[in-house]
Amino acid sequence: MTSHPSSHRAAGGVSLIGVPTDVGAGSLGARMGPEALRVAGIAQAIAQFGLDVKDCGNLSGPANPGQPAVNGFRHLPEVVQWNQTLHDAMYAELSAGRLPIMLGGDHCLGIGSISAVARHCRDTGKKLRVLWFDAHADFNTATLTPSGNIHGMPVACLCGHGPQELIEIGGHVPAIKPKDIRQIGIRSVDEGEKRLVHDMGIEVFDMRYIDEMGMRHAMELALALIDSNTHLHVSLDVDFLDPTIAPGVGTTVRGGPTYREAQLCMEMIADTGRLASLDVVELNPALDERNRTAELAVDLIESLFGKSTLMRKA
Repeated sequence: MTSHPSSHRAAGGVSLIGVPTDVGAGSLGARMGPEALRVAGIAQAIAQFGLDVKDCGNLSGPANPGQPAVNGFRHLPEVVQWNQTLHDAMYAELSAGRLPIMLGGDHCLGIGSISAVARHCRDTGKKLRVLWFDAHADFNTATLTPSGNIHGMPVACLCGHGPQELIEIGGHVPAIKPKDIRQIGIRSVDEGEKRLVHDMGIEVFDMRYIDEMGMRHAMELALALIDSNTHLHVSLDVDFLDPTIAPGVGTTVRGGPTYREAQLCMEMIADTGRLASLDVVELNPALDERNRTAELAVDLIESLFGKSTLMRKA
């Protein structure tokens, strides 16, 4: 295996931030995700590229109260608290010139993470591109949601559709514009959500598109127009992957990308040299088999940081 260190922007070092909560999810267990990723060797996998890896440990926040939804939201006060704490931690690492990796936790944490990245981009005058790898569009609102679980709402909240205390976390509403985000691997969207995603004009490369056009074409479009002034953020929900290779998630959806398709996504991102922050979310070790989903996630992250089979010609 060989790597090309020029393929990422982590010269200032990489910071791991564990966020052990499943407060936004329907099933318990994602709170154990950060530890599973550590056990699978995430720090060592990144350090092999000669990068300084700092494990910031786990953030702390309220326990999961296990309550039903109130006005369309489950656990809103707890979700707000976790996301505010995460926003502050991510923003501090970005401000220090480091590449933060958020180890989730469920995907409601994308609100705190990406609002911090968006704030950093406003500070530095950078363009933002978010690649959202997920089986779900995560664009539910209180009126649309079947469950009230906020891990189904982060993209809506980031685009300004959500409770005031969540949409304001980064200090700017909306935190991101719909044109900043590309969704890849989508194959489960609730009825009301379909209309909203369409109306907002979010660019979605769903599984049918990937089946018809190929993953390479989808990724070329998702990465189009990225330049040296672009901050590239990857939000990787492990349910993006087909459950036959990644069983350790609470919301499996059949028909996801294969191992090779997922690797290609990561390799093409590495080739841009623009990766500047990362979320790894929805890993649920309670549903996994011998930590294989965490090990697969770490394998993909290695590719994201530039692992390749052969020396590539520049």
